[in-house]
This record gives sequence, C-alpha cells and structure tokens, in this order.
Amino acid sequence: MAEQVVADLRERCATPASLLHDVAAEMADEMRAGLEKGDRSRIKMLLSFADKLPTGREEGLFYGLDLGGTNFRVLKVKLGGNDKRIANRESREVAIPPHLMSGSSTELFGFIASELAKFVADEDKGNSFANGNKRELGFTFSFPVRQHSIASGTLVKWTKAFCIEDAVGEDVVGKLQTAMKKQGLDIHVAALINDAVGTLAGARYYDEDVIAGVIFGTGTNAAYVEKANAIPKWEGELPKSRDMVINMEWGNFYSCHLPVTEYDQALDKESINPGEQIYEKLTSGMYLGEIVRRVLLKLSLQSAIFGDIDHTKLKTHFHLRTPHISAMHHDETPDLKIVAEKLEETLEIAGTSFETRKMVVEIIDIIARRAARLAAAGLAGILKKLGRDGSIEKHRSVIAIDGGLFEHYAKFRKCLETTLSELLGEELSKLVVIKHADDGPGIGAALIAASHSQN
Repeated sequence: MAEQVVADLRERCATPASLLHDVAAEMADEMRAGLEKGDRSRIKMLLSFADKLPTGREEGLFYGLDLGGTNFRVLKVKLGGNDKRIANRESREVAIPPHLMSGSSTELFGFIASELAKFVADEDKGNSFANGNKRELGFTFSFPVRQHSIASGTLVKWTKAFCIEDAVGEDVVGKLQTAMKKQGLDIHVAALINDAVGTLAGARYYDEDVIAGVIFGTGTNAAYVEKANAIPKWEGELPKSRDMVINMEWGNFYSCHLPVTEYDQALDKESINPGEQIYEKLTSGMYLGEIVRRVLLKLSLQSAIFGDIDHTKLKTHFHLRTPHISAMHHDETPDLKIVAEKLEETLEIAGTSFETRKMVVEIIDIIARRAARLAAAGLAGILKKLGRDGSIEKHRSVIAIDGGLFEHYAKFRKCLETTLSELLGEELSKLVVIKHADDGPGIGAALIAASHSQN
C-alpha cells in the first residue's frame, strides 16, 4: 500500500523536459499578456519605474531599508565610483515585535523610523555628512504594491504574517517619510522597490550582463529588464535609458501543464488564498515541507508503515517545515540517522525502519525535484520572452538568485541548475550564468537610491 502511494506521487509529480518546455512557453506568453493594457494575465507584470540600474560609477553615501518579513534591516553604503565600488558598508538587523505586525501603520513605521534614527546616530559619530547633500534612502518593501513612480506606491495587500488594515491602499513611502520626520530624520526616500528588483540591482552593479533578479525563499518572485518600447501598457514618454525593470509577481502563474497533485489541491483549498499563487505553492520554501507532511499523513493513515503513532503533530498544518525536509534530504549517514531524529523530533514518529526512512527521503526528493525543475522552467520562460533562448540573441545572460531556499537547500539549487542546462542545451548553457546574489534586497535598495539620486 505504502509503495503504491509513493509510486502514484512519483507519476503525478513527473516533470519531463517536454512538459517543462510547455511551462516555459506559457510563462513567456503570460509575460507578454501582462505587458498589454488591461489585466489579461495571471501575472501582474508591474512597472517598477526603475529605469536606471546601477553601473558601478555611483559615488556617495546611501542608506537601504529592507522590510519583507519578521525582521528588517538597515544599512549604509559608501560608494567610491569605478575604482572603489563599495568602499564601506555597515548594517543592522532588527526583529519586529509580533504585536506591531497586526497593530496600526503608525506604530509599525514609527518603530522602524526610531530604529533607523538610532542606526544613523551611531554611524554619524565623528562623521560629518557629505557636502550638505540631503541623505537618501532606498526602501525594499516586499509586499504587493501598486507603484506610481520610482518613490511612491500604495499597498495592495499584506502577505506573510502581517495584517495592518489601515495601511492598505496607502502610500507606504509617505508613511515612512512621516515617521522619519517625527524622529527628526532628514532623509529622502529616493526609491521604493521589492526584493526581486533589489536582487537584480545589487547584481547588476557588478555585472552588466545581469538580466533578471529572482527570489526562491519563503515565497518566490522575479524581476527583469524589459525594453520600454515592448510594454504596450506604458503611458508617457519613454525613459532615456530605454529600459524598464518589470516586477513580474510570477508566484501567481498558472498553467494546465503544472503537475498538481491531490495534496497540492487540498493545501490550496485550505490556504488563505485559494486558487491564487499556484506556482509559488509548488516551488517555494513556505510550502514544500507542508506538501511532504500531507503525503506522510496519507501514508500513515493508509498503511502501518509508521506503526501505532499519535497523529497530533502529523495532522498539524505547517508543522513540518522546509528546513526539516532539507536536513532529511541531505542526510548522508549510512543508516539515515538524521531522518530518524527529525521524524521523532518534529512529528513524534519513533522507531522507524531503515526501509521506511528511505521511503521518506524518496518522497522528499520527488517534491523538491518537482519544485526545482518547475523553477528552472520559469527562468527558461524569462529567457524565451527576451529572445535569449537562442532564438534571437546570442549574448551572455546572468540571472541573479537570492532567498533561503536557493541558498540553503543544496539539492534544490543543484537540480535547478542542471534542469536549466537540460532545457537550454549544451551550447546555450555556456552563455547563461546563475549567480547567487547574497543580500540582494538590502544592498540593492541603497544602489537603486544611488542610481536615481537627486543629488
């Protein structure tokens, strides 16, 4: 019985290259549709208004603020132009007290501004500010925003653990500026971006061949550089650079080719956003552990594989997290000792046989491989849309990736890379580089502030 459950799972999660080519083609089609006037695509393809990406020639002192989860980071970078690049950088991470995540926007932004004021004061000791110019800051805000200009945007909705009703529909830059003013901070917000745009900017600073910034972490998103004249919904005159960074919001991508199982359907139905973010639910860190938990629960209820156990933990939603399955997936001990420990610690499943532990690893492998291969198909879709899949241009193309799933889950990362090579073929793979962009969102915010500086 247990073997049958695993065999069915393997079959339903299959991602042959032909299916991945279809997914990539559909991603490229949805991208085109999203750039047209009118909402005709499941992916929003939002204009970021970032039309000047950093070049490495920027000079001066800039601040970055990165808010996207339960912590936020403030940083300061001193840019030394071509020769020195980033001459100096300092940063600080601050945990957000849980009560502020569902309080009022005044409290949240007030707290952020007060921490920023402390950081600026500490940094300023013995450091007179450069030639009377106003301080400038880039703000990475990784929640859905309707952007109106490079430095303004209204919050569409909160995601993750945030729920501050009075901020929805408001300009988040205005909220931050007001809070900073109350703290006596004379800082101008020069740019509002999200983590994918930040990752793109941070990597582009060092390498002009970077065409996209992608996040594979708790959630997933991508941003890429589009020719401004290829955006039918763009209104107004074209920017001097002729480029525009597009924030895809690709987590909401859907295609009939996506290999969705009964476990995914149940997870989606019981989620806070049924029918939405299907691609994200198949590929991102928030969900992989939960899909595995659902498979293990069915296994336990339909076979005696785990023996007589208490199902309380195994029945608790999101109790098995992606770091747990990653640890089991990377277990190289001869008797799979780490798998045994994790099953006991997290799910109270003790005394498993070696065969059972092998089966658990196989289930994890099926779910993680599917995620990584679908992630690679998304990247292939971006290359296809830009004509960099060998159909038009033969240029070096660099994709910068950040996020905990990509950074810490080695088997996911390796599988993503080999799958992309498989889809592109030997010749083209030599021209496409995947780079891990460490700390993209924070440094990217400061760099976009520099490239859009008013000084």
